[in-house]
Amino acid sequence: MRLGRILLYVRDIEETAQFYQRFFGYEVSRRDDDRIVELLGDGGANIMLHPAARGQRLGQSTVKLVFDVEDVDAFCRDSAAAGLQFGPVHRAEGYAFANAKDPSGTPIQVSSRAFRLSI
Repeated sequence: MRLGRILLYVRDIEETAQFYQRFFGYEVSRRDDDRIVELLGDGGANIMLHPAARGQRLGQSTVKLVFDVEDVDAFCRDSAAAGLQFGPVHRAEGYAFANAKDPSGTPIQVSSRAFRLSI
């Protein structure tokens, strides 16, 4: 079993879809008869974007999307040049990570944890 999809409730589907496409390489998939836009990854979990209800508060969730990147510092520099600012890069037990938010306020993180060497 693997995590196949993550559902995000968003106010602006187009802006959010472009964000994940531009910065994380997701392919946008949509059907005329479906209000959900699915973002297809390269083997990991897909992201489904669902229109948020009027009273739904955005950015207050217990979900954080973590993207595995081998070089967090380089990824953050490249992202900043393209318009996405991450917070400071933190160092932990053999890996690094940094945090940001998508256009709807969903917490995201880039982390090299998946690439740390086992001892």
